[in-house]
Amino acid sequence: MTISIRVAAILFAALLGTTACTAKANPAAAMPEPAVDAPRASVPSQQTAVLSGGCFWGVQAVFQHVKGVISATSGYSGGSKKTAEYEIVSTGETGHAESVQIVYDSSQITYGELLRVFFSVAHDPTQLNRQGPDEGTQYRSSIFYSNDEQKRIAEAYIAQLDNAKVFARPIVTRVVPLQAFYPAEAYHQNYAALHPNQPYIMFNDAPKVDHLRQEFPNLYSGK
Repeated sequence: MTISIRVAAILFAALLGTTACTAKANPAAAMPEPAVDAPRASVPSQQTAVLSGGCFWGVQAVFQHVKGVISATSGYSGGSKKTAEYEIVSTGETGHAESVQIVYDSSQITYGELLRVFFSVAHDPTQLNRQGPDEGTQYRSSIFYSNDEQKRIAEAYIAQLDNAKVFARPIVTRVVPLQAFYPAEAYHQNYAALHPNQPYIMFNDAPKVDHLRQEFPNLYSGK
């Protein structure tokens, strides 16, 4: 979906008096801490996570406000290098998902804590191949793991949330190996921060950052 279509969809929904996009999944129960997680490092150490959950503008915006996150970059995962371009990915035929590469200090935040934010405020993990007005496989919910530990933590947390019936519907998030991450075009980077008054950002992405601040004040960074 192109930027102009995204904005048109959000304006149409606003005119109808509805919420244009689900800012979060609205869990039926409190979001628990992961029972299985990596230990917090004793010294500063950079680690990387790659997650996809709808339009990368909002996911990037959320993780840019998480303590311990060094950088969050919008991009593409799941397809080949030659098709890692926005207009091609937007056809939904490249295998790519709009993704965010998160570089974090594992002495300040764990992989499991990142997933807790991902499932609770960054997107709705019960929506299949869509988030709000954005539809297509490029908007699927996925965790791209880079090692066995990340896979183990992700699969265990999904099972924990499903068993606890945290959500009214089953989680559809895919846990798949990371083949490659390709940064998106420069105009997509920091999009929410640079366009705070755009209707799509105001209705869809700004509420996610607000939910992060409200639900995880100890993890929220005002940077």
